[in-house]
Amino acid sequence: MSEHQDTVVRSRGGAQTREAARRVALRLFTEQGYEATSLRQIADELGINKASLYYHFDGKEAIVQSLLDQRGDEAEDLLDWVRDQPATPALLAEAVTRWVDSFTAEKLQGIRFLSANPLLFAGLAHDGDEPRVGTGLSQLADDLGRLLPDTNPESVVMLRMALLSINAAVSAAANTDATDAAIIAAARRTARVMTDALLHPGPLDR
Repeated sequence: MSEHQDTVVRSRGGAQTREAARRVALRLFTEQGYEATSLRQIADELGINKASLYYHFDGKEAIVQSLLDQRGDEAEDLLDWVRDQPATPALLAEAVTRWVDSFTAEKLQGIRFLSANPLLFAGLAHDGDEPRVGTGLSQLADDLGRLLPDTNPESVVMLRMALLSINAAVSAAANTDATDAAIIAAARRTARVMTDALLHPGPLDR
């Protein structure tokens, strides 16, 4: 890699470089494994030197933490949006759909990676605290739970299942030929069915 190439890449801006590093790292972690991937490989893929990558991330764990923080930001943004809306039952379905629709092929790749590396995921928790994305989703579920026509434990669990439908879809699609688009569509459909059942319970739900 030439000095010119490094200058060009760094000229993209810090935010763009960090996003590109997350994307490249996640692909390499998935393709060849977390332990087998080095920071130098990630830097080479980006077209920058290792020192430049260190400016943004001091190690591989910091990149993974950044991926989790990114989803944590998105969960908290959705929570803020919910709290700014009129508290109507329709808001429940809209919020769940917005969360499922926020997933992209890259984010599905992140779910697969973290599912395949549970010890790494557990090690990122600080002092036993839940990662921010989990905390944000729990708070979102609590807020949306107040909109339920019936706040019995079963309904609360169903609401949380609807929010996690994308995780379930990724797991269910393992060893199938389902595309990422099909996985997201299945999760969205499942979430819609579950929220409809919560808001409009039929005879079997009573």
